[in-house]
Amino acid sequence: MLPERVAALEGYHVGQVSCGLNHTLVVSLDGSVVWAFGDGDYGKLGTSSSTAKYYPQKVEQLCNKGIKKVCCGTQFSVALSGDGHVYTFGQERLIGLPDPMLKNKSTPQVVPSLEGLFIDDVAVGCEHVLALASTGDVYAWGCNSEGQLGLGHSNQVKEPTLITALHSKNIRQISAGRCHSAAWTTPSVLMKNSGGSGHLQLGLPQSVPPQYNTLKDCSPDVLSMRLRVLYHFSDLMYKSWRLLNLDTKIQVSTSRYTSGATAIIQGELRGLLSPKVNILPLVRSIGRTMTQGKTYGPQITVKRISTRGRSSKPIFVQIAKQVVNLNPLELRLPSRAWKVKLVGEGADDAGGVFDDTITEMCQELQSGVVDLLVHTPNSFADVGCNTDRFLLNPGAHSEDHMVQFRFLGILMAVAIRTKKPLDLYLAPWVWKQLCCMPLAGADLEEVDLLTYRTLQGILHLENSGITADNFHVMIPLDSFMAHSADGRRVPVVPRGQNISLTFSNRTEYVERALDYRLHEMDSQVDAVREGMSTIIPVPLLSLLTAQQLEQLVCGLPEVSVEMLKKLVRYRDITESHQVIRWFWQSLEEFTNDERVLFLRFVSGRSRLPSNPADISQKFQIIKVDRPINGLPTAQTCFFLLRLPPYTCQAILAERLRYSIHNCTSIDMDNYMLTHNTEPAESSDTEE
Repeated sequence: MLPERVAALEGYHVGQVSCGLNHTLVVSLDGSVVWAFGDGDYGKLGTSSSTAKYYPQKVEQLCNKGIKKVCCGTQFSVALSGDGHVYTFGQERLIGLPDPMLKNKSTPQVVPSLEGLFIDDVAVGCEHVLALASTGDVYAWGCNSEGQLGLGHSNQVKEPTLITALHSKNIRQISAGRCHSAAWTTPSVLMKNSGGSGHLQLGLPQSVPPQYNTLKDCSPDVLSMRLRVLYHFSDLMYKSWRLLNLDTKIQVSTSRYTSGATAIIQGELRGLLSPKVNILPLVRSIGRTMTQGKTYGPQITVKRISTRGRSSKPIFVQIAKQVVNLNPLELRLPSRAWKVKLVGEGADDAGGVFDDTITEMCQELQSGVVDLLVHTPNSFADVGCNTDRFLLNPGAHSEDHMVQFRFLGILMAVAIRTKKPLDLYLAPWVWKQLCCMPLAGADLEEVDLLTYRTLQGILHLENSGITADNFHVMIPLDSFMAHSADGRRVPVVPRGQNISLTFSNRTEYVERALDYRLHEMDSQVDAVREGMSTIIPVPLLSLLTAQQLEQLVCGLPEVSVEMLKKLVRYRDITESHQVIRWFWQSLEEFTNDERVLFLRFVSGRSRLPSNPADISQKFQIIKVDRPINGLPTAQTCFFLLRLPPYTCQAILAERLRYSIHNCTSIDMDNYMLTHNTEPAESSDTEE
């Protein structure tokens, strides 16, 4: 597509343009006219309505106000006038206005907390605002989840608040990014006009701030040079990564010419690379290998209902047996890799059944119904970290287990392709292995603290008083045996049960035991990677960190109400309706476990992607004419919630809790078979 002129602005001299998530503001060169167009959600266009505008519309309340700057956030907007007034409009929690003024949120209003101050500049991030006063003080409000407001806490701030840490610092310039902010004391940028440009030099601080203790011996100049080297290295890597052999099983080169690439493959430098090197190659490769022209893949049959006294096999086992034999090309789809047919149930999979069965498979994996995963040893001993995490089961090594591990890899890769995260709590150990990052003793300590300390105790006897004479009395081990991750006693070398552990060979024992534990899951990891390789280019995982891979596969463990608000679309009801306010209040009061149940109730999923842009389907809330204080209903295939009228927030919360706790399965009683025959519902029929 080629750039085209905005015809509606022909004949005007534009001074500045600002773009938000789905909307744009434009100010004329003389500041007398402001135009807005795009998505009108929350009234962020300032045109007194929430309807979308496909052509630039004048924001009447800002005309002839001498506006010198406009800024767009995700769902709100800010305008700064030449006489130092700040105007805001859009999403209530982000526009810095007191409650009585929120009813007019779709109309530009002066922020009263800043009256009496002359505001020189404003900077807008994704969901937060900075305002720079002529006194050099900086005021902030909005989302503070990452501490981007600089107030020393992470609580949401509704109205402008002075950043005391910057008081009397004579700040001259401010900047805001997605979830970060910056302020500095260099002279303000010289602007030719509202749309002009000027030279800006940020400079360096005099010393390293005290909170960065590990850097206290480095000068800012040295740190700046290091940062430039890292950026330059990322640029070189981005241009040449295709030339690297990313197979970690090859002999590692010690040449000084390949030391950088080797350090990346071994995992030492991956965390220092820019995202365009880590993630972009994988994202682009997935896009180029996507099977187009299909909305779903092959049909898979699943039987969940027990018959004639016989229980059904786990859903994971049923689907694994069918999927591993399919042509991988049929599974490389952007939405549903396969379509699920539930035997004996009336659900018709339009997306919700696919999501719901994946959620059930994750539950089976972590509840022991399927024995592919085991709790970390730290979990059983209740010590150390990762006590709520899982490892691959080293004792699951039969032919059937290998098939299931390959399917687990397919499931992970499908989650990356479809951007539908899995609700899995795997230890960092597993993600590092899947990224082919070598493990070390510190990794064993993170999942099995007691074994690690025992091995270290055997190795370092210098100050313990243990000698060759009392070794067998003090050390409760007598042979080259150890406990595996799943609790079995295993030999750490062939016929290790016949080799005595002595004071003289203790070093060899520790080395062999540590080597065994670090590699006891290699065959299971290889099977998972083999499954992943049929759906995504597995060699590119060698560019990712363990945290990045986990986020791609599993998304966010916390269900964010704020993210749901960004996704919502209302039908037959407005955002300002009392029932909607009660609904969001109830959801915010829920625990995260309850919000997970809610998400599954309305979508079949248990997690959301880390990036809201990866959610292709809007969350819909519909008002329905049903008896007052009735139960809400949902259609998972359409991410849709139907709310009847309620008399108070407490009853709405109680009815919603009942629904999410007691309606965890899709259409188990064939209800939809008759419900879907109603003419009024024909357009939304899902399951």
